[in-house]
Amino acid sequence: MYGHLKSERLTRRWFIQSTAMTAAALPLFGTTSKNVLPIGFSTLGCPAWDWHKILDFAQQNGFAAVELRGLQGNMDLPSRPEFVPERIAESKKEVTDRGLRISCVDSSANMHDTDAETHQQQIAEARRFIDLASRLDAPYIRVFGNKIVGERALAIKNIAKSIRSLGDYSGPKGVTVLIESHGDFTDSPTLRAILEEADSPHVALLWDAHHTFVSGKEDPAFTVGQLGKYIRHTHLKDSVRKGTGKDDDVQYVLTGRGQVPVKRQVEALVKIGYKGYYSFEWEKVWHPEIEEPEIAFPDYARAMRGYLSEAQTPSK
Repeated sequence: MYGHLKSERLTRRWFIQSTAMTAAALPLFGTTSKNVLPIGFSTLGCPAWDWHKILDFAQQNGFAAVELRGLQGNMDLPSRPEFVPERIAESKKEVTDRGLRISCVDSSANMHDTDAETHQQQIAEARRFIDLASRLDAPYIRVFGNKIVGERALAIKNIAKSIRSLGDYSGPKGVTVLIESHGDFTDSPTLRAILEEADSPHVALLWDAHHTFVSGKEDPAFTVGQLGKYIRHTHLKDSVRKGTGKDDDVQYVLTGRGQVPVKRQVEALVKIGYKGYYSFEWEKVWHPEIEEPEIAFPDYARAMRGYLSEAQTPSK
């Protein structure tokens, strides 16, 4: 039924026309950071772009924020030359001069390891990213729970303890630690149990809405009803199943062309007064065959402009 989507490729003419329409629509919402829509994209989607191209493209295409998940193939963000002590002030100015924000700094740190030495290495890695987020004036960093190892209740307790300790470290630095709905943690009961056990004002949720729908098999309204008070940041993307029956065997497609109810996810967030960014996580690093960011990013902005406009329009 969805086979034609696998081979669908946008033509250059369509892309040029679409980009022109996007640019023409921008003045309706303003081009200053005060009026631009609260949308962003993750650098996971543009692994070939350098720092300046990322910022310029975000500004020129109506994005308000950039989420940092690697630069030019290097996931170790604290080691990047853009963020070394002698350069970071200039990098921050390059962000603010374009009316942008860094919405979140994404680590790969996971909290599930039961080996004490490995676990401490992951905690130390998360702290490096907290320090970077603080220096960049970014409000959040992302960590993973990742896997349930051993007895479920004990695993939840241990992960909650870990992220609470990270919250104790991040809070004085003005940063909140977000656990992402990812891996074995894509259902609301498990995520809520962790967040309640952590019980920290400096710990919250990064809602990857794709994962809770595809893997967690939850309707967006249910997820937001259960977890809305914890959601501070989002990852949005669309996909179709490849037909193998596996939960994670999907093909990512342009926003609104797939089976993920992105529009309803946006509506659910607007309904609860969500104030964060709607961040596009186009997984180009892991799936190089999907559309180029020059196509996917403006297309997401176009789709989100419509979704947010409709969601914010009072029903008659």
